[in-house]
Amino acid sequence: MPLPANGLPWPPPELAKLYAEMRVDDAWYAGERRRLAEVYQGQQHREDGRRRLWARHRQQQPGRRDGRLHIPLAGDIATASADLLFSEPPTFTVADPATQDRLDELAAQGGIATALLEAAEVAAALGGVYLRITWDASLAPRPLLTTVHADCAVPDFRWGRLAGVTFWRELASDSATVWRHLERHEPGRILHGLYQGSPDRLGIRVPLTEHPEAAVLAGSLGPEGDEIETGIPELTAAYVPNIRPNRRHRGSPFGRSDYAAPLHDLMDALDETWSSWIRDIRLARGRLIVPAGYLRDQGPGRGATFDDDREIWQTLNIPPTETVGTGITLSQFAIRVAEHQSTADAIVQQAVRSAGYSAQTFGLGDQGGAVTATEVKARERRSMITRDKKSRYWAPELADMLLVMLRLDRFLFTPGLVPERPRVTFGDSVSEDPASTAQTLSLLSQAQAVSADTKVRALHPDWDDTAVQQEVDRILTETGQAVPDPMQAGQLP
Repeated sequence: MPLPANGLPWPPPELAKLYAEMRVDDAWYAGERRRLAEVYQGQQHREDGRRRLWARHRQQQPGRRDGRLHIPLAGDIATASADLLFSEPPTFTVADPATQDRLDELAAQGGIATALLEAAEVAAALGGVYLRITWDASLAPRPLLTTVHADCAVPDFRWGRLAGVTFWRELASDSATVWRHLERHEPGRILHGLYQGSPDRLGIRVPLTEHPEAAVLAGSLGPEGDEIETGIPELTAAYVPNIRPNRRHRGSPFGRSDYAAPLHDLMDALDETWSSWIRDIRLARGRLIVPAGYLRDQGPGRGATFDDDREIWQTLNIPPTETVGTGITLSQFAIRVAEHQSTADAIVQQAVRSAGYSAQTFGLGDQGGAVTATEVKARERRSMITRDKKSRYWAPELADMLLVMLRLDRFLFTPGLVPERPRVTFGDSVSEDPASTAQTLSLLSQAQAVSADTKVRALHPDWDDTAVQQEVDRILTETGQAVPDPMQAGQLP
């Protein structure tokens, strides 16, 4: 499929509804007041009929600030999702030692672990993310794993699998013209195109050299001027859904956001609760109400002031029988701390539960006392279930992209490499306390219920068979248990 024709609406109309939903999710994820106000201009009321906090247009008076407060719960949920998946970098293993060394080098120097953290956070917010393999020999002699956000891609799915995708981005412009760079990924090739259009139209296609940001690609393209042959039959991009199914678009291959419960009304209510709480604090500041006679006139047009350090006051011209308003009154309102705190906690707990996480993941509930990793996983069981579900979407696509990376590496940089599809193993989201592990192994050893090999594997789950066997041999030798088998030594008939 070639690049789009001139003059088409952009983004494509068939993706308009999906993009509009992503725009709302993105506004909450970003946490910008202006963007929240923009997305709710045409949807000013929540499901319960109340007007949304961020849909209220307030006339800003000089010297008066907006009292609305935003709590970044959406960003916290996306970050928690990424931390559960990739806070401990996954391990990639292949059978060939030389390929394993090269894969470890690509992972370490190419920043794959950090790219996956970014990708997982964006996927949680927008419902999915794209992994893309690219390269630039002038930067590094190796392929690179990069991410593309879901609202910057036009995919082609076949039987629920990604068959091709067009990534796009808007380039810098000093006029009303909108410059767009389109990057089309197909099996075996990558196409590039530069379009000069308007905010809602793709416009006309022009040479890449017309814009400086796209001109850097012109030297690496093929004879057709817009195409790069990858040298491998696989697609150099993959789509990773956050989680399926998409409840708003049943049967769609797109994933759903963590906010798709939906959580927008809950997050709006949380902002309203905190804004009310801060308003109580602002109104409860102590104020003095003094009679007009206590004020010192500063002259025509300059108003009057009250000096709270003055010790002597002149006699006031007040009738002897008049007692109202003759003294200084302190005005200070109560702050409804408990009511606001319980309301906010209830909203947060419901929101994170609807998103698929445990309250303990966000520091809610009883956090006192030291606990083991097993106890942590028990408390955060719902979060662990969500993590396991998401990892099943990540593992096959990530393995495919690593295989593509190795094949591109052989074609471009390392001719003798033997590509293999790696096995992806996710790290533990909660690390076991070494003291707890040692105590468990000691008890099992005393009960003669565990071998030296099992103990070494439990203590070093990332070691391969060779390293484990070497450690077992050393332990048996040091403890005097390395006694040869008489049957194998030929001492017994």
